[in-house]
Amino acid sequence: MDFSPRTLARPADDAPAAAKPVILTGDRTTGPLHLGHYAGSLKSRVALQDSHDQFLLLADAQALTDNAQDIAKVRRNVIEVALDYLAVGIDPAKSTICLQSHLPALAELSMLYLNFVTVARLERNPTIKEEIRARGFGRDIPAGFLCYPAAQAADITAFGATVVPVGADQAPMIEQTNEIVRRINALAGRPVLREASALIPATGRLPGVDGRAKMSKSGGNALSLSASPDDIRAAVRAMYTDPEHLRITDAGRVEGNVVFTYLDAFDPDTEMVADLKDHYRRGGLGDGALKKRLEAILQELLAPIRARRADFAAHPDHVLGLVREGTERAREVTADTLEEVTRALGLFRL
Repeated sequence: MDFSPRTLARPADDAPAAAKPVILTGDRTTGPLHLGHYAGSLKSRVALQDSHDQFLLLADAQALTDNAQDIAKVRRNVIEVALDYLAVGIDPAKSTICLQSHLPALAELSMLYLNFVTVARLERNPTIKEEIRARGFGRDIPAGFLCYPAAQAADITAFGATVVPVGADQAPMIEQTNEIVRRINALAGRPVLREASALIPATGRLPGVDGRAKMSKSGGNALSLSASPDDIRAAVRAMYTDPEHLRITDAGRVEGNVVFTYLDAFDPDTEMVADLKDHYRRGGLGDGALKKRLEAILQELLAPIRARRADFAAHPDHVLGLVREGTERAREVTADTLEEVTRALGLFRL
């Protein structure tokens, strides 16, 4: 892999960026990314970067909303997440990787937008309600966490994004963003900001390898994109199938079977997967055979990602340079939006 400056520099675009639809997406910098991220978003991001002007936000500021007591974790995972982006095939010549905390316009827009949303509306947001419950905050909710929908609205609108790849559970966040957009536009008397659409992947949220919850970095049930062959093998062998499928001859349940969920997500031979489901339901197909197939698929998928990640990790200065370069471009774009919004609303200017 060539890490010379010319391969890392962003080439001049043949067409203006405005000619392409804009995508804004990103990840909290709380740990390396995993298979759930790949199935739910990363694969789509790689496919869309040729047809869209794509910004990938290293969301370290958002990560602080519930990790303020462990700032070191948030800081060190900035580069870890950037490495995962590059490893899966994000091309810095096509997609802009940028650091959220180094884009001051986002913080200013967030503060501005908080004046156009109520605490009651924030608390009614289904995504926020569920995440508050999952984290056990009770009434001790960090203010930054509760106000995240306004901050996400700032992120999306600052880049002029009209497409936001999210899971189905995050769709209420896009809805709330568009509510803020409509209110700003109404006050300005003209369409200053654009509404965005949620791009929800066909593959649902991937369960953890333990089958008990969604795959998550904090839940300890994730298979990272940099997992070793032994890690992959151990995870697949431990996967939940059907506890009533005690003998090969027994009929088995496909629904809720984590191995089949992963085959649906990653096996390119959909006809074969359908045949396997039929065979499993009528009996005569063992869990070992299914797991052997899944392991082979995951080993083949993750081996090149793991190798590319190691190549980039061996050149941290180049990776940091990419993030700096992308952040500089993003800073210009977001500052222009802030200027346009404040002028349109008639705020006092010196």
